[in-house]
This record gives sequence, structure tokens and C-alpha cells, in this order.
Amino acid sequence: MSWKTTTAGIAAIVAAVATALVALFDGDPLTLPDWGAVGAAIMVGAGLIVARDNNVTSEQAGAK
Repeated sequence: MSWKTTTAGIAAIVAAVATALVALFDGDPLTLPDWGAVGAAIMVGAGLIVARDNNVTSEQAGAK
């Protein structure tokens, strides 16, 4: 794992959840979160969290 991709992954998850919460609690019953998009963003964020940056060697990332 690398700090750059981990940070991007966490940001993606936080943004997806925050957007869904705003849509859920905005007081307008017609505004609903797109749970499919939220799930997809969480999966992308999880992938980024476990990804390794291109400029980080396997030894630096702890893979070897």
C-alpha cells in the first residue's frame, strides 16, 4: 500500500458516502441516493486503498 493511492481511496469512499447522506437527509422525499453508484465508488476506493503506486518498489511497499 502507498499513501497516495490509499488517500485517494479513502477520499473516494468518504465522498460517495457523504453524497449519499446528503441526498438521504436533504428534506426532499424525491431525492434518493443512487446506491449502485455508492457501492461502485466504495469498491473503487477499496481497490485504490490496496493498490501500489507506480514509483514505489515492491520492497518499499512490503511485498517482498
